[in-house]
Amino acid sequence: MSDITYGLSETQLEIRNMVREFALERVKPVRAELDEKEEFPTEILKELGRMDLMGLYIPEEYGGFGSDSMLDFIVAIEELSRICIGVSVSFAANALGADPILIGASDAQKKKYLPPLASGEKLAAFALTEPNAGSDAGGIQTTAELKGDKYILNGTKQWITNGGEADIYTVLAVTDKKRGARGVSCFIVEKGMKGFSFGKKEKKLGIRASATRELIFEDCEVPKENLIAREGMGFLLAMKTFDVSRPGIAAQGVGLAQGALDEAVNYARERVQFGRPIIANQGMQWMLADMATKVEASRALLYSVCRTIDSGVKDVSKLSAMCKLFCTDTAMEVTVDALQVFGGYGYMREYPMEKMMRDAKILQIYEGTNQIQREVIGAALIKEYASKKI
Repeated sequence: MSDITYGLSETQLEIRNMVREFALERVKPVRAELDEKEEFPTEILKELGRMDLMGLYIPEEYGGFGSDSMLDFIVAIEELSRICIGVSVSFAANALGADPILIGASDAQKKKYLPPLASGEKLAAFALTEPNAGSDAGGIQTTAELKGDKYILNGTKQWITNGGEADIYTVLAVTDKKRGARGVSCFIVEKGMKGFSFGKKEKKLGIRASATRELIFEDCEVPKENLIAREGMGFLLAMKTFDVSRPGIAAQGVGLAQGALDEAVNYARERVQFGRPIIANQGMQWMLADMATKVEASRALLYSVCRTIDSGVKDVSKLSAMCKLFCTDTAMEVTVDALQVFGGYGYMREYPMEKMMRDAKILQIYEGTNQIQREVIGAALIKEYASKKI
């Protein structure tokens, strides 16, 4: 991988170098074992906390690093993902769970819940998906009924990243069925609250180091003060969360694609057939050139979108969807081609390519399938061009 700076600030380059070194020294030696054992990277996340990286996006007043730049965090996700997205998604999901708190919570709620997330003492998770509500966020069935000074939650959340490992959950539940999506609210639920339990740990195709579980609410008692913002704000909070979290998925895609390209180029330089390295063949060079170009195009789009968000632009749904779509489709394409470079060896578990290809698929699915991203982009185009005369 080249050391192009991409116009990154001095702080961003320091973050990139720090995380790159950490990923190579701490994550790479254990990534295959974590995948094989389906082991959650608890100690790795604690180390990231001690490095002040778990709170990279959290303001200093709440115990965080104090960065107000999305690109700072994206650079960290990208570098972890270059080595293992099973680890990087566990890291990024902490921010996903914290985002509704950062976006809509009261100062008291932020003071209570953000400092332990910033330090890595506790982990967060975001709970929207249900058996009948994923891409259709308006189809949530989990309910929350106010009784006295508590909300009583009932329902099930499915495929929750960091489920069971996290201590703090931002949960979407219906408080008024008659209002549809406008009747959805967001709550902070803590591990150990009465009526809150977990299903089995899911066995997955990829990102096996990541923990994915059901959340089960059976007359779960949540204090009234744990409502974020006010009733009916949940759907809006979720959409605003996705606007800032989807670039994180794109960063996983860019990092994974770069890692696969790195492996493929190194292998092609070393693998000798017919008396010369296979990279000497024009067909191989063209294949690698296409892969490298797609990676750079993805990174350029991702960084551009992050800089746009950092500039203060509010309506970024289309751009966030675009970078999530493009970068994750690239990750799938590049990992498939990289495995092809390895030939039969790429199919074997002793090489990293089969894991990378398995891991890549989820990027096109979670936090809104790539088909949904196209719907978001298409709807935005219709709206934009409705008033334009060209």
